[in-house]
Amino acid sequence: MFDALVETEVLAAHLADPAWVVADCRSSITDPEEGPRRYAAGHIPGARHLHLERDLSGPLTPETGRHPLPDPAQLAEVFGRAGIGAGTQVVAYDDAGGAYAARLWWLLRWLGHTEAAVLNGGWQQWLKEERPVSTEPPRVEARRFDLHEPRRDMWLSTDEVLEMVRDRKRGLLDVRGPKRFRGEEEPIDPVAGHVPGAANLAFAGNVAEDGRFHCPAVLRQRFETVLAGTKPEQVVCMCGSGVTACQGLLAMEVAGLKGGRLYAGSWSEWIRDAGRPVAREADGV
Repeated sequence: MFDALVETEVLAAHLADPAWVVADCRSSITDPEEGPRRYAAGHIPGARHLHLERDLSGPLTPETGRHPLPDPAQLAEVFGRAGIGAGTQVVAYDDAGGAYAARLWWLLRWLGHTEAAVLNGGWQQWLKEERPVSTEPPRVEARRFDLHEPRRDMWLSTDEVLEMVRDRKRGLLDVRGPKRFRGEEEPIDPVAGHVPGAANLAFAGNVAEDGRFHCPAVLRQRFETVLAGTKPEQVVCMCGSGVTACQGLLAMEVAGLKGGRLYAGSWSEWIRDAGRPVAREADGV
C-alpha cells in the first residue's frame, strides 16, 4: 500500500492493474476549465479527471471559503463513479507540485480510505521520462465506495481557529507565499494579510527544482525550523481556501511528522467576517 508518495516507475508498472486508479487533478484557481482542457490534450493512460470545484469541493455560501469541504455522501458517490472502492490504490497527480493532487489525497483519508498517494514529480516527471500519454477517456467501472464516518479529528472550523487565536495557541501554519502572508499582495481574495499568530512556510518550498518532493530529512528540518518545538499533532495547516494546505500536510506526512490538521475554510473563509482579526506585516500590524 502507498499512502503518501508513489514514484513514476511504480505507477507505470501498475497502469493495467484493475486494483489501481489514477486520478488527474490538474486545475487552475483562476480558470475552472483549464484542468479539463489539459486533461483532454493528454493524460496518463487510464486516468480519470476529478474537478476541483465540481468533484472535490462543496457549494459556496456567504459563510464559506472558496473551496468548502464537500458533503461526505456526495463525495463518496464521486469516488465510486471514479472506480474507487475497498482496497483500491489511488494515485493522484497534477502539474503543480502536488498542490491539487494532495486535496484528493486528504479527502480520501478524511473518509477513511488510506490507500491513496500522490505521484512524486507529477505530470512533468511523467513527461520527462517519456512515459505513455493518452487522449482517450478511460472505460471506468463504477464501484461501491463504502462511506465511513468522516474523521472530524482531521480538520478545524473557523470558530476553532478563532479560539486558537484568542488563547494564543501555537501551531497555525499558513502555506501561502510569503508576500500574500505578509499582506504585500493579494491576487485572489478581497482582503490581504494573515491570521494573527500564524507562522508561514510556503508549500512551494516542499518540492525541489525538479518538481519532486524533497527527501524526508530535508522536509523534516524545514518544518521543525519553523514550528520551533510545536508537536506535529498541534499543527493546523491553512492556505487561501483549504487546497494547497493539503500539500503541506502531505509533506509533513512524508517527513514523518504525522497528525497535522487542516483549517478547512482557510483565509478565504476567515475574512468573510470583518470582525475577525487580520495581521499585516506590510502595515506593521
